Amino acid sequence: MGKFHMFRMKFRNWRRSRPFWGATFTLLSGMIILYVPVQLLEIAAAPGSMVSIGLIFGGLIFLIGGMGYFFPKFNMVFGILAIFLSVLSIMGAMGGFFIGTLLGIIGGSLSVSWRVIRQEEVPAGVGPMEEIAAGSAEER
Repeated sequence: MGKFHMFRMKFRNWRRSRPFWGATFTLLSGMIILYVPVQLLEIAAAPGSMVSIGLIFGGLIFLIGGMGYFFPKFNMVFGILAIFLSVLSIMGAMGGFFIGTLLGIIGGSLSVSWRVIRQEEVPAGVGPMEEIAAGSAEER
């Protein structure tokens, strides 16, 4: 086995032990939501400007996405906050042209629904994940 294969196996085990896709979508959503307020920084200090709210919401969503990788036990809290802030970002940053809002809702939903499947919970007769994904040898 090569170094690349060992790296892939380690990364796969790390990825499966946390809400990886939920955090990734949330992180991407934060970057997209931050795009609009960053382009309007010149008017951020103007009275009545909502750009500062967009900066705060986009930054918080980006931070929540990053923390989702390293604190998997708080997946429920991070998911709910991501959904809430991405919907509220419509007010301050146009929701990253609504694409950021959609990605934030998807990422938050994936984070909320994520859970670790223990070996005891796997039904009898079900093989490794590779066999489940590719189908068992009897089906071929």
